Order: sequence, then C-alpha cells, then structure tokens
Amino acid sequence: MSLSLSSAVTFAPPQDPAVERPLNAPELNAPRITTSSAPQVFAFAAWHSLAWLVFANAIGVLLAAMLLIPSLNGLFDAWTYGRWMPVHLNLQLYGWSSLPLLAFLFKVYAVDREPVAAWSRPVLWVWSSALAIGSVTWITGHSSGKLFLDWTGYSRVLFPLAILATWMLLAYALIRSWNGPEYASPLARAGKIIGLALLFAVPLLLYISASPTLYPPINPDTGGPTGASQLESTLVTIAILLVLPFGLTRRKATRSWPLTVSWTVFFAESILCLGLGRADVSHHRPTQYISLGSLLVWIPLIPTYFAAFEWHPNTRRWRIAFLCWWSLLIPTGWALFLPGILDHFKFTDGLVGHSLLSMAGFVTALLIFVMVQLLGEGGWIFNGTWSFYVWNLSVLAYVLLMSVAGWQEGSHPAFAIVPGTARNIIYALRLLVGVLMFIASADWLIDASKLLREPAYAQIPNARSQIR
Repeated sequence: MSLSLSSAVTFAPPQDPAVERPLNAPELNAPRITTSSAPQVFAFAAWHSLAWLVFANAIGVLLAAMLLIPSLNGLFDAWTYGRWMPVHLNLQLYGWSSLPLLAFLFKVYAVDREPVAAWSRPVLWVWSSALAIGSVTWITGHSSGKLFLDWTGYSRVLFPLAILATWMLLAYALIRSWNGPEYASPLARAGKIIGLALLFAVPLLLYISASPTLYPPINPDTGGPTGASQLESTLVTIAILLVLPFGLTRRKATRSWPLTVSWTVFFAESILCLGLGRADVSHHRPTQYISLGSLLVWIPLIPTYFAAFEWHPNTRRWRIAFLCWWSLLIPTGWALFLPGILDHFKFTDGLVGHSLLSMAGFVTALLIFVMVQLLGEGGWIFNGTWSFYVWNLSVLAYVLLMSVAGWQEGSHPAFAIVPGTARNIIYALRLLVGVLMFIASADWLIDASKLLREPAYAQIPNARSQIR
C-alpha cells in the first residue's frame, strides 16, 4: 500500500546534536512521508512495546546477575532463575517483538484513521494486560513447559482473546475504509481479506500449540529443531520481510527485478521445505544441512529487495543495522547447524549468544526500523547516536562472549557450572553489556514518553465518543 507524500506530521523534536533529524535540515528538500492521520496511534504502540522491552531487559540483568552470583537466587525465595526465565523470554517475544508488528497492521488496515483510531488505545491495553497476567502465572510457577508457548490456565485463554480483540479492530477498520482510495484495487481488497482470514486462525493455533502434548519434529542427536524446521521458521521470517515494505511505503518505479527474483526464490524454497517433510531427522543427514544452506542466497537478496522501495530518511541507520545483522545471522546460523559444530555447541552458551544475535540484533533493529518508518519525524526517539551504538555494540559483545563461553563449555561441560576465573570474567562482562542494553532501551522509553506529550502525538479521541 502506498503512503501519501503530503500532510506530514508537524513535530519539532528538541535540538540534540546526537540525534539524526534529516527532515529538519534546510538543505534537504526530500518529500516527507506521512505517518498517519492519527500519529499518536503509532507513538502509543511504540511506548507500549518499549515499556515491555525495558521491563524484560531489567529481568535479563537480574538473570545475568543470578548466573554470576548463584547465591542471589536465595534472596527471591521461590522466584529463582527458572521462574524468571520464561517471563523474560515471553515479554521479549509477545511484548517488545509483537507490538511493533501490531502497529504495522494498524497502518495496513487504516486503524490509524479516525474514528477507528479511538479504539487502538483500549486494544493495546488489553494486549498488555493479558501479557501481565501471563507474567504472573509464569513467575508463580505455572507453565506448559514449552519455550515461548508457556501459556497455561487463565492466561492460555486470555491472551488468545487479546489477539482476537486486535483482529476485531482490524476487521472494523477494514469495513470502515472499504470504499477508500487504498481499496480501489481488487488485488488490495483481496490481499487484506486473505490477511484477516490468516490472522483469525492465530488465537486458535496459539491455544493448541501451548498444549504440552503437542511437539514439533525433533533432531534426535541434539533434542533441538531439525534442519527442515529451521528452514520453515526462517522462511516465515523471510515472508514477513517481503510483505513489510508494501504496508510501509511505495516501490521505486525503476526497480522491479529484485521483487520478481525474491518472490520466485521464496516460492522455490517453500516447495523445497514442503518436500523435506516434518519427520524427526538428524542434522547429520546431508539433505538437512544442504537444504538449510539454500538460505544463504538471501544474504544479498534482502538488501537488494529493500533498496527497491522508498524509505523515510530517518530510517537509514536502523535499516543499515538490521541488514548487517541479517547478513551475519544467516551464515552463522547455518554454520552452527553443521555436523561437528552443532555437536560441540549444543546445550551451551554459544547457542544462547546466537539467539541473542537473532532477537536483540536482527529482530530489534528491524522492529525499530519499522517504528521509525511509521513515526516519520517522531522516529527521532530511536536515533540517538549513543543509544544506537551502545545497543548494537553491546549485542555484538554479548554474542562474542557467549561464543567463547560456548566453545569452552563444549570442551569442558563443567565450565559454566563450576565458578572459575575465566567463567566469572565472561559472566561479569555479560552482566555489564546487559546493563548497557537496559540503559539504551530506557533512553528510548524516556524519549517515547516525551513524544507522547507533544501536541501532535498526545491525544487519541475517546473511544466512547466514536460510537455511532
């Protein structure tokens, strides 16, 4: 869906030389991309997502401290490391990682337009409330035991209902804007209807997947995912990457071949993934690691694909960041799956480091890129120079530290269990970079709070006043 190039948000952030604000420079005469007729919708979504990021990062600092000084666990009675870990992971996924994508859907389905915009705030609070209830169940020891699918008891019902409430808002927005210019194309209408149909299945699938009796295929030699499973999950990520630009901006008129090539490769690899099946297969099978290696083609394809679209100038540094993390994530992920390497790194901090590369490096940079594009001029909240470099360099340092620890642990399994000089130094440095990441995220949250107090972002019409 194309964005209008008129009626840009008239927001003037405070003058800070450490923050990029290309649109305020008099020498630039580039068109300003409109974020929304109700920019406060995206600002409020950014605030919610950042609040969960800061809270989850604070828990991450606590977990790093517990690993460095195990006696700290005794200060929290039953709320020990094992209780806090699912809270930390799920808040990162369902709080920080999910809410920016909700903002993206708000843009695609025109939730940012009045009178529908009035309902975005209640829906965001419903989502956050369900997540808070889930956190209480996890910290009190109630969990399905499945990574990222710990929903159980009341939370297993309440969170899918929160997703359903979001779906109802999207459907309402679609109906309200059905005769708008963005739906003039039958293809646009069909695409959004199909999207709603797929999203309608998410609450039910989440409820079913949380069952402790249902498990995906397992690599019998590691207990982890198979090559086919990793290919499948990565293709889902690639599908999101291919769809995102169409909901955020418009394509350059002179660049069409990257789209044709990328979608052709995507469909070819999807057929390959279907052909691999979903059986329990070892990573020692050549078909597993060779098929997973087919993802290497996306290292140049994704940057070329995104270069075919027009982007707000404020997105530049985060666009570069997420593409750099992507170019590092794909080859290292494939290398860590190879026979011999995975056998050495399985169950070690090395895989923890790579997971952080994925979530704190690639995913976080991508989500901030999306939020900056949606916020437009308000995206300055993410562009502080020091917080940008502190976050990304801290993530890189964390990955390197955990890679070293994982290699040592693979050779000496007691390395991470028995306190020693090398182990304590690595874990102390991990705690330090965790604190730095927390400070960087807190800086974003503070600026997001300031943004909400600005006139252009401060108020969303009351939902009750919009009832017809």
